[in-house]
Parts: sequence; C-alpha cells; structure tokens
Amino acid sequence: MDSFPHSRSIPGIGNHCHELRITDVDKNRRIIYRIDDDAVLIVEVFAKTTRTTPKNVIETCQKRLTKYDQD
Repeated sequence: MDSFPHSRSIPGIGNHCHELRITDVDKNRRIIYRIDDDAVLIVEVFAKTTRTTPKNVIETCQKRLTKYDQD
C-alpha cells in the first residue's frame, strides 16, 4: 500500500497550490492545482518521472498563475 497522500500542498509554486497524484498502469501522473475562493485552477498536468517536481514545471506553473492573477 502506498503511504504518500493522494494530494499534498506544494507552496513552492504558490499559496493554496497542491499536487494531486494519479497512478496509471505504466506512469505516475501529477496535476498541479490551486484552490481559490471562487474556482479550482488546473495549472499543469504531467507524467512524473523523477522524485522531485521538475524545475521547468514549477516555473511554468508560477508564470501561468501570475498571468491569471494579472488578468
């Protein structure tokens, strides 16, 4: 049995950001999302191939959230 939570906070991307774990037949996938008062934002979906979240994924999420907040 897997001991990791299915969803965990990921404050390195931003406030209220989380990473949802999805185990597929041959891949582990992740969904990065943020919970706002009026919406749940799906920021990124990717296949997890290493123990850490890739730096380019973190940077992409931060840019998308910054743009969303500015608009």
